[in-house]
Amino acid sequence: MKIEVILTPAELPALRQRDLGDAACVVFDVLRATSTFVTALQNGAKAIVPVSEISEALAWRQKRPDVLLGGERDGVTIRAARTGGIDFDLGNSPREYTPEKVRGKTIVSTTTNGTRAMRACAGAKTVLAAAFLNLTATAKFLRQLSPARVVLVCAGTREDTALEDVLAAGALCERLLDDDGTREISDSAEIAHRTYAQAKSDLAAAVCRSENARRLLGISELRDDVPFCLQHDRYPLVVKRDVGGAAFVSIA
Repeated sequence: MKIEVILTPAELPALRQRDLGDAACVVFDVLRATSTFVTALQNGAKAIVPVSEISEALAWRQKRPDVLLGGERDGVTIRAARTGGIDFDLGNSPREYTPEKVRGKTIVSTTTNGTRAMRACAGAKTVLAAAFLNLTATAKFLRQLSPARVVLVCAGTREDTALEDVLAAGALCERLLDDDGTREISDSAEIAHRTYAQAKSDLAAAVCRSENARRLLGISELRDDVPFCLQHDRYPLVVKRDVGGAAFVSIA
């Protein structure tokens, strides 16, 4: 198994062009898209469909009035002023996705960077969405799957690297490397692994210096998302792209 990390969204166009037929891609958008996916599916959502544009989400609602619309622009819930009259049901805070709201529902989600990263992995044999919330379950699944390549994809912020995504990728590297040591690790994975190793003794302090965390901490109704998303292994599930390729579902 060779492990590599896509550290910045600037690498996504090239990733989209690569042959990923023997690869498992793991997408991290810790603050907050993949943390929200994991939480929603843990709390009983049937599936989550990532789309790039607000217009795509609205088209889903026209075809399927029963779906919930979720996501964000500039970090906050998408409101009628952006859509031409429809408020989205949910934002991008994982704490919103309670069992009472999401159980049995299909959610169509559009976020600034997370969905773009997921689309870049379209050619991969396996695509997972992961966060600190389900790291150990994801690592166990990958060890059992044993693909030729594991590509950890950091969704980032706009076109920039997001520290929290690199730290999560590094944490997953550590879990994949801590068994028999037979993995082949790229320089990019080494960077992520060492970054996490240096920060893990006080992960909250490291993440709170990141751009996304500072923004969320400055919004009173969203500041609690940061410590929520930094919880390790709160949920024992794996989030995987389904066979059809359109949605993400949970597997125990």
